[in-house]
Amino acid sequence: MIDLSTSFAGLSMKSPIIVSSSGLTSSVGRIKKVAAAGAGAVVMKSLFEEQINYEVGSMSEGQDYPEAVDYIRTYARENSLSQYLSAIREAKEAVDIPVIASINCVSASEWTDFAKKIEDAGADALELNIYFLPINKEKDPREYEKTYLQLVSEVKKKTDLPLIIKLGNGFSNITWMVNQLYHRGAAAVVLFNRFYAPDINTDDLTFGSAEVLSSPAELRNSLRWIGIVSSQVDQLDLAASTGVHSGMAVVKQILAGAKAVQVCSVLYRNGLDYIRDMTAEMKKWMEKNHYESPGDFRGKMNYGSLDDPSVYERAQFMKYFSSMH
Repeated sequence: MIDLSTSFAGLSMKSPIIVSSSGLTSSVGRIKKVAAAGAGAVVMKSLFEEQINYEVGSMSEGQDYPEAVDYIRTYARENSLSQYLSAIREAKEAVDIPVIASINCVSASEWTDFAKKIEDAGADALELNIYFLPINKEKDPREYEKTYLQLVSEVKKKTDLPLIIKLGNGFSNITWMVNQLYHRGAAAVVLFNRFYAPDINTDDLTFGSAEVLSSPAELRNSLRWIGIVSSQVDQLDLAASTGVHSGMAVVKQILAGAKAVQVCSVLYRNGLDYIRDMTAEMKKWMEKNHYESPGDFRGKMNYGSLDDPSVYERAQFMKYFSSMH
């Protein structure tokens, strides 16, 4: 009997498939459809610090009095937070799968206070979606990393919720960063976040967005690092994100050491019911290979389990292309 249930960041899930923060999870109606399709958990659409700051700036234009600006800032933040907390409560009442709140952070400021309110609203965990674009040529790279760690430490002081940290791949030593996050109280890390990227329209010389949705080919980057990090920092859980477009991609990430995967782009392309197809594909492979649960094969192909772990380290195509004529 195949049982896809697993645990991730201390949460009990009926499947390792998590629908990530996006428009797919922006309303209670959509979250109900996600649960009905068989997802193991859902990450609510992020509360964006940048968006609230933008709204504050727009509302403050033309105000000459500091008191008025302070009032507008407080109103905008509290109103956005109030709506988000109401959405958490409604989602928890509507579905029986873990509901993970998400904050998109760009600073280690008073936004950490939101964590306790999110906990009180009933969220099962909190995902911190953190990104700082390192563009200051005078700033030591370690200062950027310190900001990540400071933010996680400060949030941990405010809440007992499991903290899930969603990272980009732009670190000089990803394994070190994950280990440091563990020591600051993170329960899980998601590798990797997919960020907005600009593109240039050469016809009218305007900026737009590059391809928003991921492709199956992007699995390779997260697969490499899930395999390496899962064997080096096994005290916390890992989820794979970006490029997970099939049931077999889920299987590969679990073999590499992931406890869960986050999916988004493939559901935009194929609809939420595609979760059922991914689930069926996983079960078919597990039956064929006589596995009853994800735990039976998790990490079986990670860095520490192989006789030749250098396959994860290899970065050049020399061996591959040398055989081509």
